[in-house]
Amino acid sequence: MSSTIEDLTINYEEDGRLIVKETGKEVLSKGAWTTILFRYNNLNKSTGEYGKDMFTIRRYQKRQGEYIPKSKFNISSVKQAKQIIAALEEWVKEDEK
Repeated sequence: MSSTIEDLTINYEEDGRLIVKETGKEVLSKGAWTTILFRYNNLNKSTGEYGKDMFTIRRYQKRQGEYIPKSKFNISSVKQAKQIIAALEEWVKEDEK
């Protein structure tokens, strides 16, 4: 568990190897409930190479000074990310009218 937003990461090691490599982090909201968008790559154990860019949105709740993971949504491809962006841009544009 982490006590600061800066310490929150999705890096994951197994047997001394970095399996999930965080390559970007954008804090979307802070407070008792914190939302963070992460960019990451998974290690292909057979080739030793990291795969394509992937994205995840994580929500954390701060309790007794520690951030506890509460929910997550994985965006599995750049194509899916672009679809989400397009939908959000359209909805925001409609709201601005």
